[in-house]
Amino acid sequence: MAYDLLAGLRIIEVSAFVAAPLAGLTLAQLGAEVIRIDPPGGGIDHQRWPLAADGTSLYWHGLNRAKKSVFIDLKTEPGRDIVRHMLQQHGNDGGILLTNLSGPDWMSFEELTQARPDLILVELTGHHDGSVAVDYTVNAAAGIPLATGPESESEPVNHMLPAWDGIAGLTLATAILAALRARDRTGQAQHLRVALSDVAIGFLGNLGILAETELGGKNRTRHGNHVYGTFGHSLPCSDGHYVMVVAMTRRHWLALVAAAEIERAVATLEKKHNVDLTREADRYQLRQEIKALLSEWSSETTLQKVSEALQDHGALWGPYQTFTELLNNDSRASTTNPMIQTLQHNTAGSFRVPGSTVRVDNASEGKLSAGPVPGADTQDILNAYGIEPPLIDKQV
Repeated sequence: MAYDLLAGLRIIEVSAFVAAPLAGLTLAQLGAEVIRIDPPGGGIDHQRWPLAADGTSLYWHGLNRAKKSVFIDLKTEPGRDIVRHMLQQHGNDGGILLTNLSGPDWMSFEELTQARPDLILVELTGHHDGSVAVDYTVNAAAGIPLATGPESESEPVNHMLPAWDGIAGLTLATAILAALRARDRTGQAQHLRVALSDVAIGFLGNLGILAETELGGKNRTRHGNHVYGTFGHSLPCSDGHYVMVVAMTRRHWLALVAAAEIERAVATLEKKHNVDLTREADRYQLRQEIKALLSEWSSETTLQKVSEALQDHGALWGPYQTFTELLNNDSRASTTNPMIQTLQHNTAGSFRVPGSTVRVDNASEGKLSAGPVPGADTQDILNAYGIEPPLIDKQV
């Protein structure tokens, strides 16, 4: 889905990798015009894996859908002049620069406000002091890999999801909208900075993990597939599949017990240990015993029958799936979900893409856009911004 909630808003993006492009994509799918600037030939991430058969970066196209792509050489003064000129246009709807590639003096807040006194500059850095980091280095320092994996594991366990980049991207999008609100109210320039490591540390603090560590004086240990503080675990099925079950609340717990028909065994367990398993803490305390009871049930039953029992009783659960199974078998990843559309992506082929994850009542929906060919919009955009042909010829 795409909307026109931010129609008229114009954002210049100078970025690479995940977080900053995700911020631009988020706002573009809500109607903003986002113009991505890259050096001639493409930026440092325009060929990152995964790739289509023809070598097109599916990664780059996924993060830059709904944007316009312009080649400008920012190492030259004429190229920098073009960016300054673009920032000066469109009054209260323009003058916004999103970047995680700041550093050159000409891109500093002090320099750019000379060209646009009410500039909005939103920057992502690695650390709060401006030094570099990426999701994988931040995640390592945050402690997550040493608290992830089997209890018997001693080495760090990384995972493939760049979660801090995702959270940072949405934080940057929020920061842009907040800066717009502040500029509309005060008329003043706004300089907002987000550090990737601050995103990680802040989130750990919000979850209580840092306070738990400080007050308890010890690290949270590995718990394998157990959910910390309640009961949740993977269960095997007789046909080789797995499901994830979670009992966050009393209702979830009772539904899970009823689905597995283990009421009598649970009562015996409660009596033996003098606990009440409708309470989260008690479920967590006896997590291994509960896992054994549920695994005995699920391991003798097919995925279909386990799924039906869990669904019929209103339990909180989900199947473990490969990416292929998600695409082929799960309606949430199909075009029956209004968020998903199938698009032709230039020479890369036709495949499904997601739109905005926000669903808006009483708003007109637009068609999703495929990822642009890098630099394809250069001539049109520079013409629209009134850049003279001689200058265009030097940059394209």
